Amino acid sequence: MKPIQLMTYRRGSTLPPLPGNSLPNSSELFHVYEQTTGYAPLLIVAFIDEKPVAKLLAVIRKSTRLFPPSFIKRCELFGTGEYFDDSLPKDELFGIMLNHLTNEVLESCFLIEVRNLPSSLFGYKHFRRNGYFPMNWLRVYNSLHSLSPEKRLEPYRRRQIAHALKQGVSLKLATSEAEAESALQMLRRNYSSKLRKHFPDLQLFRLLSHEKSGLQAARTFLVQYKGKVIGTSFCMYSEDHAYLCFSAGLRKTYAWLHPHVLAVWAAITDANEKGYKHFEFVDAGLPFRKLGYRRFILSFGGKQVSTRRWFHFRWSWLNKLASWLYR
Repeated sequence: MKPIQLMTYRRGSTLPPLPGNSLPNSSELFHVYEQTTGYAPLLIVAFIDEKPVAKLLAVIRKSTRLFPPSFIKRCELFGTGEYFDDSLPKDELFGIMLNHLTNEVLESCFLIEVRNLPSSLFGYKHFRRNGYFPMNWLRVYNSLHSLSPEKRLEPYRRRQIAHALKQGVSLKLATSEAEAESALQMLRRNYSSKLRKHFPDLQLFRLLSHEKSGLQAARTFLVQYKGKVIGTSFCMYSEDHAYLCFSAGLRKTYAWLHPHVLAVWAAITDANEKGYKHFEFVDAGLPFRKLGYRRFILSFGGKQVSTRRWFHFRWSWLNKLASWLYR
């Protein structure tokens, strides 16, 4: 392999024109992060003879809540980068970029997390070499190309959806700023009480959905009953995948209409109509916990796949302890 030169970009104004069509590693997403409160992106690009051969986008974020406190920063990677030369080994390129990223951000971040690996073994030796430790995780996704979403539903879910629609519940895409804003406010209220789940600044949602951002890689869906929004969901898109990031519903006030079910169903059916091949739930949770949410999303006919997430703590003693526990 020829010598590889690595460049780290922290300002959108310095980004060169780069190839690629993956949202998690795109320049457009870099600009969205840059304009969102609490987010600081960095893009690592590998060059050979001044030609880009790979890129890896990471984002450093801090909490916008009192707990965890905002001074605790964490670096997150969604996937393992994008590669432009099939003759070069992806695993080795990733290892080089991972080592560079770790050295760049570990001094300023309490935790680095790498999620959504293409396979559970991808980059294993490079993660270990750089001091990362793995935790078993689960991914849940629906295949949309082989069987219709209706046929994959659990029978009781099918009855719930049919009942709600018969009672006058409607599903629609948010097409105006007012509709999108009311949906986002519902999401914020719903997630404000969930300590484990991070909820970003609303600017992130607005920029991802807006045509003027140059991206328009997300859609917001509304569940309405008698003119009132009783449920909502937010979905992102990359290549042939749709990702459900957040969903909420007025489950107590309108329990008999199952708004939380309809919110997910609106995103699934839209992804199917638009021709996406896979629909994935972004956070299915740890594999050794009996999570009600995971049982809920599996009722839509999804598949459960075991994978890993890799972590690296800034404090060496804590990282060594975690590495020993999860060896």
